[in-house]
Amino acid sequence: MTLSSSDSLLVVGAGIMGAGIAQVAAQAGHTVHLFDLRPGAAEEARRQLGRSLDTLVAKGRIEAAAAEATLGRIHAIDALEQAASARLVIEAIVERLDAKRALFQQLEGLLAPEAILATNTSSISVTAIANGLQHPERLVGMHFFNPVPLMKLVEVVSGLGTAPAVAEAITGLARSWGKLPVAARSTPGFIVNRIARPYYAETLALLHEQAATPLVLDTALKAAGFRMGPCELMDLIGHDTNFSVTKSVYEANFFDKRYMPSLVQQELVDAGWLGRKSGRGFYAYPEGAGRLPVAVHDTPATAGVVTVHGRGPVADWLEAMAARALSSQGWGPAREPDSDWTGLAVDGARLVLTDGRTARAWARAHGVRDVAVFDRPVAGGVGQPPDAAAAAAPIALAWATHADCSAAWRTQAPAWLAALGFVPLPVADTPGLVVARTLAMLINEAADAVQQGVCTPEGADAAMKLGVNYPAGPFEWLAGWSVDGVAALIAQLDAVYRGERYRLSPWLAARTATLR
Repeated sequence: MTLSSSDSLLVVGAGIMGAGIAQVAAQAGHTVHLFDLRPGAAEEARRQLGRSLDTLVAKGRIEAAAAEATLGRIHAIDALEQAASARLVIEAIVERLDAKRALFQQLEGLLAPEAILATNTSSISVTAIANGLQHPERLVGMHFFNPVPLMKLVEVVSGLGTAPAVAEAITGLARSWGKLPVAARSTPGFIVNRIARPYYAETLALLHEQAATPLVLDTALKAAGFRMGPCELMDLIGHDTNFSVTKSVYEANFFDKRYMPSLVQQELVDAGWLGRKSGRGFYAYPEGAGRLPVAVHDTPATAGVVTVHGRGPVADWLEAMAARALSSQGWGPAREPDSDWTGLAVDGARLVLTDGRTARAWARAHGVRDVAVFDRPVAGGVGQPPDAAAAAAPIALAWATHADCSAAWRTQAPAWLAALGFVPLPVADTPGLVVARTLAMLINEAADAVQQGVCTPEGADAAMKLGVNYPAGPFEWLAGWSVDGVAALIAQLDAVYRGERYRLSPWLAARTATLR
């Protein structure tokens, strides 16, 4: 079973997604019938598409002839019967199971037996939508991302009854449209909306604990390579929309605590502070997030002994940066590679890469009073710090200490971080800090998705980079870290919070056991 550019398509739903799908299909050479239940909506979407294409022509993005041909292939229709010859229908209507089921049952009796039925749903089970069809094997998920003409990812979602040949045909079609299709099994959230939950959830949990402000959390995660911080992103998406998706995934997973919605976001929704579209969310608009004030730190006091502890990229980075910081004094740091921790010993004080423990817990375990923990530096994008020799601008990095730490080390810890090439961001003494905690849970969620057959590791990486513009995929982060390191951090989160939210994926657990 194959689909070619000579096959006509029916797109049902003339909103932003439906119009975008119609544009991409028409640009690929298909005749597209565009239908919307609201009278005049399809024709208005076509006119708006014409204006958008004119803009692209004016900017030199496409030729005028190509724009004219694209628009000429799109036909607004006012009755589904006018598209009875379509080989493929793509539904992009309201996200309601009853509405989608009713539409496809109507279309099944209208279109030819070999026609493929595709749904653009982002969160509803493809299996559930197919329930009631005489031929559920014809139905497949074809989940595009907004804006459709620009976003490369398409999740090809197979329900329980979807025929493999149907999924393969949609995969081939998406490739012919210049998209990157990724196969997914129909489970709540599919790939992207499922794996992305911790990016929002961990920040919301930290806000709930008053561990840091939205601006500090956004700054820390943008320093790790994310284009937008989670608070900025939730403001852009709309808290009503983001909260609704979270609730949908939570309920669909039988109230698994890993996906539990946040009271912080519930309050924003209750207040009508929905983000950009309402003028206020975590930030006020049009001003937006703004920037943190420039902090001024002391120069590190002269130390008797400075030693870099641990192995691996972060320890190597610390050694190079510490050598640079101490070069004016004519000496460099010692190295202790066999330590069971990574960080810097400055005389009797410790500056420790987070392993999930709080600064207080680490201090008690090691019998050291002056301890500060710092977040995982991943400015290189793939779980590792950049080449120290190439480091140009300071990297924002969260850090914390505990209440019993001396006043002197409270001042000196950020001074040392600044000297090492970081912009220190103080946060409360919370387990896993910001970046390490978030990445660990993103990796854990992706590992569970692979364990359950939702996608492959390669599919997860591609989906998260192309669907939500992550700087790296979860398994790329894992390759730059370690299974043991991720597992240890999640274990520390579970030890503090207790409950099922921070349980380790069996996929990771099996590989941790293998390593040992």
